[in-house]
Amino acid sequence: MKGIIMIIDGMGDRPIEELGYKTPLEAAVTPNMDKMAENGICGIMDPIRPGIRAGSDTSHISILGYDPYEVYSGRGPFEAAGIGVDVLPGDIAFRCNFSSVDDKGIIIDRRAGRIRSGTEEIAHTINSMELEENVQVIFKESTGHRAVLVLRGEGLSDQVSDADPKHEGKTPKKVMALDNSEEAKKTADILNKVVKKSYELLKHHPLNIKRIENGENPANIIIPRGAGAVPNVEPFGEKYGLNPVCIAETGLIKGIATIAGMQLIDIPGATGGTDTNLENIKNGIIETVSRDYDFILINVDGADEAGHDGEMDEKVKFIEKVDVIIGELMKIEDIYFILTADHSTPISIMDHTGDPVPIVITGPGIRVDDVKKFNELSTVKGGLCRIRGNNIMDILMDLMNKSTKFGA
Repeated sequence: MKGIIMIIDGMGDRPIEELGYKTPLEAAVTPNMDKMAENGICGIMDPIRPGIRAGSDTSHISILGYDPYEVYSGRGPFEAAGIGVDVLPGDIAFRCNFSSVDDKGIIIDRRAGRIRSGTEEIAHTINSMELEENVQVIFKESTGHRAVLVLRGEGLSDQVSDADPKHEGKTPKKVMALDNSEEAKKTADILNKVVKKSYELLKHHPLNIKRIENGENPANIIIPRGAGAVPNVEPFGEKYGLNPVCIAETGLIKGIATIAGMQLIDIPGATGGTDTNLENIKNGIIETVSRDYDFILINVDGADEAGHDGEMDEKVKFIEKVDVIIGELMKIEDIYFILTADHSTPISIMDHTGDPVPIVITGPGIRVDDVKKFNELSTVKGGLCRIRGNNIMDILMDLMNKSTKFGA
């Protein structure tokens, strides 16, 4: 038997007046997800624990059976690993956004118009940056507006704050040391210089001049956040005795899988947005199932993007598109299929919340409950009841008959 965990990033939501006080998942037409609910055992899941606003990183770490409070050191190292940067001991890694600021330094778009192309040219320019502190800047673009910054040198620390104010209409935040160490103070000072220099290098970049001419927001500054050092974790395959693989769109999730020792499958056209090529993702999953892997982690990100942007209709439409490919995936035999989300990203909040998310498990010998619809409210009545993210792998291992007995 093989196991699949498919995570629809940010799918959970709250009731919306314009949808008749339904969530986007309730409002969406999802015959295939509903069929999964009818054929499986359902429940609701808190990625970390009730009320905790989980990040995509900490929730995936928990769902994979690791303790995020021990493993998580910040988002940066996972992003770096996910896009192929070899982070060395002592390196400090950050997640970055390509962002847009006006001539007064005010952020007018944290995601630079959801930039999709040309970021490699910008990254090349950032890598030309020279610092007096004899610290090397390693910068690499990820998908869309996302990127990674690595500082390499002596006497650095990950105990520094973010430059990202999280909202438009503000200037980048001054990075501060989070402890009294000289290493943290030095790193904060360097990072503030990097942010300032990035604007100086990019404000007249040919790509940005062209974007402005086309009525698009320029990617004229980088905003770092999520400082961290690479954690030392037990490889997933050794932890569970499985041969794992990951199909994901964003550098963050790819990085978590990489650090956990999983193989990665790259999917052409997987953008991490609502415009992602779901057909290619579906075909990639089906092809991967036919290979020797016995565990597949899948992350599809578009619903989260729509939630962060407050795009209600886009979120409903994207969920419906995902439902179509799930109909094809349900035809795969001899698998345990877990469908859930990693957190809620309500349209009304435009950020992650601590609301639990729906979960369903299908496969041979499942104790099928009475739930007929897959959404935040219907699955409350299911046989799984309310579980946490770190329960999922235990449940899956038991279903796959790969767990060991506790006791005599």
